[in-house]
Amino acid sequence: MFSFVKKSGAEVTPVAPTDAGATPKWRERLFKGLAKTRAQWGGKLKSIFSRGKVDDQFLEELETMLLTSDVGIEATTRLLDDLKIAAEFEKLDTPEGIQRALARLLCATLQPLEKPLDVSGHKPFVIMIAGVNGAGKTTSIGKLAKYFQNHGKSVLLAAGDTFRAAAREQLETWGRRNNVTVIAQDKGDPAAVVFDAIMAAKARGIDIVLADTAGRLPTQLHLMEEIAKVRRVIQKVDPTGPHETLLVLDANIGQNALQQVKAFDKAIRVSGLVLTKLDGTAKGGVVLGIAHECPKPIRFIGVGEQIDDLRPFSARDFVDALFE
Repeated sequence: MFSFVKKSGAEVTPVAPTDAGATPKWRERLFKGLAKTRAQWGGKLKSIFSRGKVDDQFLEELETMLLTSDVGIEATTRLLDDLKIAAEFEKLDTPEGIQRALARLLCATLQPLEKPLDVSGHKPFVIMIAGVNGAGKTTSIGKLAKYFQNHGKSVLLAAGDTFRAAAREQLETWGRRNNVTVIAQDKGDPAAVVFDAIMAAKARGIDIVLADTAGRLPTQLHLMEEIAKVRRVIQKVDPTGPHETLLVLDANIGQNALQQVKAFDKAIRVSGLVLTKLDGTAKGGVVLGIAHECPKPIRFIGVGEQIDDLRPFSARDFVDALFE
């Protein structure tokens, strides 16, 4: 039987293992998860490409389709300019040739965002996770814990969202599902919880600390300062930390995601993104907007509610899923 241990006012909760069960192949789930965005593109692209030439009407129709998919004005303009150059240089005059050129350009745009997270450089490797309420932050932490466990890493969770009691309970539920320890307080300073978590991880030889923080809007300046304080406390425990600062974004918000990236980056220096809920939106084109306006690495994308539905971003797989 597990027991409860008190340490520096924090509750350390060991939990029993569970079996998440088998899941379909990730690529298949990705294609299924992007069905809404693909539907937004598919029929329109087929109609556009049927023209067989890159003329003014073709470009106008393609521009409309990209903008309604939340690609953004600047990214759309750049993409269309590059496509015109490619069409002229390669003398593209068939729907198939134009589609291949567009897919190639999309891949080239997204490739810089494909940077898998390397957690081998520090122990514990401290990952600070931020985001607005409703973005799927706490759920993403649970899925990340499972992902790292599947790769042979030990994980500890820090319930740094002390503002919302339900957030702690939700994180503890994920802890039980993943058989990982959750360090939490009923009330108190989020920075103190994260401090205790890192110290516990050091003492136990844990590989990765996933530190939750309270959801907040970029306009809530006092809360943005609070999350900046969490970062400073982490650096007191480990001057090299946090080793990754992930911002969780809800794909449903489209172009508003760009403003969130910029605001959080200013406060806490975002080093990577987690893009969630791609299965529930036709706004997957926002990934191209991120690549153009605020090119932070997309470390993980989520396309479902299963525990394994959060995986590293692949530019090629993403583009393939848009066209097939």
